[in-house]
Amino acid sequence: MNVIETGRLILCEFTEDDSEFILKLLNTPGWLQFIGNKGIQNTDDAKNYIINVPLKSYEKFGFGLYNVILKSESRPIGMCGLINRDSLDDIDIGFSFLPEYTGNGYAFESASATLNYAKIHLGFKRIVAITNPDNHNSIKLLEKLGLKFEKQFVVPGDEEELMLFAITFDNEA
Repeated sequence: MNVIETGRLILCEFTEDDSEFILKLLNTPGWLQFIGNKGIQNTDDAKNYIINVPLKSYEKFGFGLYNVILKSESRPIGMCGLINRDSLDDIDIGFSFLPEYTGNGYAFESASATLNYAKIHLGFKRIVAITNPDNHNSIKLLEKLGLKFEKQFVVPGDEEELMLFAITFDNEA
């Protein structure tokens, strides 16, 4: 199901049929370095990830991580969406793209549209983002999106220090 559409992109819900794409995306060098190894080694692992992460989130919360489709190629190029993490007080925006599609503004376009969707359609007043301090591209993008650095913190049960960014929406529609 299509959720968000921009000039160049469609953000839609993942389906189990997206397992080959998920296998590829979750094993890119950037994902492994900055997000972490999720143990996705084959399409069955990828299908289980889809069932247990985005599909479960859509069902439980009405939002989640979305498949970012490049309209001109009708091809998945990344993911962007909203995550309800137990370790955070607020809803988190996340994104990741295949390396061959970075540097073209797709992350900014999809994340901007996702923030707008969160504000207008879901009624959220505040969205946060977490990133590795070494992920300079992500930090630049978050700042360009209007998120401000708030603090460094460690997720309980993990030893890696992360940066927390946030944006608070005004009451204008």
